[in-house]
Amino acid sequence: MNWEQLLSLKRFGDTHKRLRKEQDETRLGFEVDYDRVIFSSEFRSLQDKTQVIPLSQTDFVHTRLTHSLEVSVVGRTLGRRVGQKLLEKYPHLKDTYGYQVNDFGAIVAASALAHDIGNPPFGHSGEKAIGEFFKTGNGKRFKDQLTDKEYQDLCDFEGNANGFKILTESREGREGGLRLSYATLGAFMKYPKESLPKKPTNHIADKKYGFFQSEKQAFIDVAEELGLLKRGEGKDLSYSRHPLAYLVEAADDICYTIIDFEDGINLGLIQEEYALEYLINLVRDSINTEKYHSLKNTQDRVSYLRALAINTLINEAVDLFMTHEEAILNGTFSKALLDNSKYEAQIKDIIKVSIENVYQSAEVIDKEIAGYEVINKLLNTFTSAICNHFSGNALNYDKLILKSLPKNININQESLYDSLALVCFYISKLSDSNAILAYRKLKGNHL
Repeated sequence: MNWEQLLSLKRFGDTHKRLRKEQDETRLGFEVDYDRVIFSSEFRSLQDKTQVIPLSQTDFVHTRLTHSLEVSVVGRTLGRRVGQKLLEKYPHLKDTYGYQVNDFGAIVAASALAHDIGNPPFGHSGEKAIGEFFKTGNGKRFKDQLTDKEYQDLCDFEGNANGFKILTESREGREGGLRLSYATLGAFMKYPKESLPKKPTNHIADKKYGFFQSEKQAFIDVAEELGLLKRGEGKDLSYSRHPLAYLVEAADDICYTIIDFEDGINLGLIQEEYALEYLINLVRDSINTEKYHSLKNTQDRVSYLRALAINTLINEAVDLFMTHEEAILNGTFSKALLDNSKYEAQIKDIIKVSIENVYQSAEVIDKEIAGYEVINKLLNTFTSAICNHFSGNALNYDKLILKSLPKNININQESLYDSLALVCFYISKLSDSNAILAYRKLKGNHL
């Protein structure tokens, strides 16, 4: 892969090549990407979607929105620092093509801002609830009517693929979705492959999948424009990652490792003295002990250590990226950046404590159970209605259910797969509270 192609400013529907040297420096194309994501309704709904603690009423626990904003800030710094080193290594990118340090930061920041935009209500348990409905629930009845890959899309419903759908799906008045630059879309795609075959290798790009069958052509268009390397065989589409996807992933890894841990401390789920020792192990080389001991309360001490920890891991990720940049461009770098970190042991220790004390806390488990019930009820009702409509056998109740969908949803789909995907897409975009509200309406509890 080469950086000239990877930094493509092309957008869906372009008929002329966009050149970096012709960009308006006051409103760069990559910065427009960030604006389009942040003003989208799908991004706004993240303010009421679970990060770790579902439906938390406290003001310091992160939602998907605050998490995404923080990941974008870390991503911007990672992009700029890597960009500076890349322009020193490849001066023609600046001298001939006009790329600047901030371009790299803007691409990573926009991709990082959007990285969770496809997540359904109730966090990762929402993904699992959708998948299990089709794998073992009432949705299993559709298996014989779908191709293997279509059915796998639904059984392993994937927030990353759903995010790509949100960013690229055309609808009336919004052709090409948000029409982001292909460089930003490339950096967004952590898993540039189809849902099948599952995990064909141990390469990090094969861990999950990145697009539904309905967005296959859009994916191919982006991959070919960027010059991503083909990895799949035959008809199974799989490509190497866009190099900047490693930085988006690192920004996310840094934030959820450190900040979910911070949430656990502030909620009292992790004992302060026990927890602070884990963070101190990560920042021993940079901590100012005099300043640290002058801080009088838990929140200030945690905030200080959090800032140092994030900075430490940013510096580490930049060094790792540049050390392995050639392998990344060749598609042979097979791990996440921080999996190669000298701080790997400390990171694993922090994540282990978070899993035991936060992710598996009674509060989280109880609300995830409720989330399963909510999503299962919505899927049962809406898939029945849309499938009866597709086959021309809609009951009056089905018609009422479909009338409750937003006006911009086209219920007249060309295939059963598209009809089922439509329902999943609709439910996935609901906030936690709106999913519960829809559930209560179906149960008659709003009367």
